[in-house]
Amino acid sequence: MWRFVSCTLCLFVSAQLSLWCVWASAAELDGEVKIEVVYKPEECTQKSKRGDLINVHYDGFLAKDGSQFYCSRSDKTGHPQWFVLGVGHIIKGLDLGMEDMCPGEKRKITVPPGLAFGEKGKDPVPPNATVVFEVEMYSVSRGPRSMEAFKMMDLDKDRSLTKEEVKHYLKLEYEKGGKPRDEAFYEKIMADIFRKSDQDSNGHISAKEYNIYGHDEL
Repeated sequence: MWRFVSCTLCLFVSAQLSLWCVWASAAELDGEVKIEVVYKPEECTQKSKRGDLINVHYDGFLAKDGSQFYCSRSDKTGHPQWFVLGVGHIIKGLDLGMEDMCPGEKRKITVPPGLAFGEKGKDPVPPNATVVFEVEMYSVSRGPRSMEAFKMMDLDKDRSLTKEEVKHYLKLEYEKGGKPRDEAFYEKIMADIFRKSDQDSNGHISAKEYNIYGHDEL
């Protein structure tokens, strides 16, 4: 009986997923993101910040029993995922947990329900679930969400971005960093950016769409 009551009142956090409890108090549902740096390279030339375009692999687990609910390596084509950090392309807890990461860095990020999938959950994640992500950062580049970047991309100054303008900007950024890629690479990033940002699907990202921060999806 005491074990049940104590588990209901307090979410016991441990490094081992098998030792974590499922029950949480109302305060814990809106708790803080916990970050454990598993590996960090000695050299770090650029740390991730809000608005950056990042490329990561991540695995998601339920804290209560350690069961896996997502793996980017097996999802779709198995390629690392592209995100613009801090604009709601992913759940809030991951947006926060992946700030100040170096390319090559690995983290374990524990996210409370209030910053994950909330009271309703999202199949297969149950309601009020604390989740744990194991994240590996592959690359960080200045993303297409800063106003400076928007002005640089908007070549015709019409306050909207075409696919060609976005792709042109991405090419310049990667080539400037000494890492030119093939056309398929840029097409994949551009398609993902437009899928998440072109809300009316008209083939342009307007200034209003560019500044939307309201998405909470995995």
